[in-house]
Amino acid sequence: MKKFVIKPKIYFNEGSMEFLKEIKGSCAFIVSDSVMEKLGYLQKTIDYLYETGIKSVVFTEVSPDPDVRVIAAGMKRYLETNADTIVALGGGSVIDAAKGILYSLWQFRKAAGEEFKKPLFIAIPSTSGTGSEVTNFAVITAEGEKVCIVDEWMAPDIAILDSTCIQHVPQSVVADTGIDALVHAIEAYVSTEATDCTDALAEKAIQLIFENLRTLYKDVTDSSARERIQNASCIAGMAFTNANLGINHSLAHALGGTFHISHGRSNALLLSAVLEYNANLNSNTSRNVSEKYAKLAAILQLPARTNREGTINFMQAVADLRKSLGIPSRIRDLGIDKSNFENEVSNMVELALHDRCTPTNPRQPSREDLIGIYQKAF
Repeated sequence: MKKFVIKPKIYFNEGSMEFLKEIKGSCAFIVSDSVMEKLGYLQKTIDYLYETGIKSVVFTEVSPDPDVRVIAAGMKRYLETNADTIVALGGGSVIDAAKGILYSLWQFRKAAGEEFKKPLFIAIPSTSGTGSEVTNFAVITAEGEKVCIVDEWMAPDIAILDSTCIQHVPQSVVADTGIDALVHAIEAYVSTEATDCTDALAEKAIQLIFENLRTLYKDVTDSSARERIQNASCIAGMAFTNANLGINHSLAHALGGTFHISHGRSNALLLSAVLEYNANLNSNTSRNVSEKYAKLAAILQLPARTNREGTINFMQAVADLRKSLGIPSRIRDLGIDKSNFENEVSNMVELALHDRCTPTNPRQPSREDLIGIYQKAF
């Protein structure tokens, strides 16, 4: 039996942060970072909450790829408050950190035999890629390795997609997060847990990304493109939180953690090799994947007279999109030494094989398969 869950209430488009004025409570624990503080969004959040009588306690010690030390520090700070609301204000790392704090508090209380009443959890993303504001996924770094945690308890209760929050995002972040959202949608679309519901979400997200990401990359002040890419990221998040992901993410978690590459860029560097592997055009075993890629080609109005033609044209369109966003086509283009990369491949493959995203990949890879994908992407 399969289920489909859409948990958060979603408020979106410019000005939606004002919904914070309607929140009921006494104390909010705000997880954010120095960027949102500098841009003034942190103070705006505090002010909106204050208007309804909610005082705020702020934790801004979050850095990219939050690790267990950040989670521990956040837990300690939270326990000093009587917060009945948690607000995550920032990019994927901030929202993941808030999830990690919340999840760890729950586990800590449970281990002690104590009840922990979950506070109201509000997520306000400042980038358009992770979809973390609507998912039950979090990626936390432990001892240099990225660990994927999946639990419905971490899903936000409310997601606020205020497009003004992403109007200061640099071009490189627009590119990386946009491709991350694209990978979410593509992997959810061909996942072994895909359903008609998740397919509909994935198709729409992919269409929105191809129609608007180049525009946003060229001009982040374009409000229409900002809103549509933010919506696409959220829609893709809803797709993959129900259908899960695949080896593109498994391999990216290991690559990014090992060589300190941003998550979105890690996904982008591996995408073409993974698409080719999953399509497996020289075998009938992946016919369903090829059919789905061909359907995406048709949705994007690419030639797709046969599944093979559609698949090839879709993969080329993805490569062209990545190139137009200034993202390198190979891992080696980042300046990573070949011998260093080869020395790490074995360990990265082991991490990817045990990643939570691997079981739902449409082809179950062997160790040798993953080595081949890394080598091709390098």
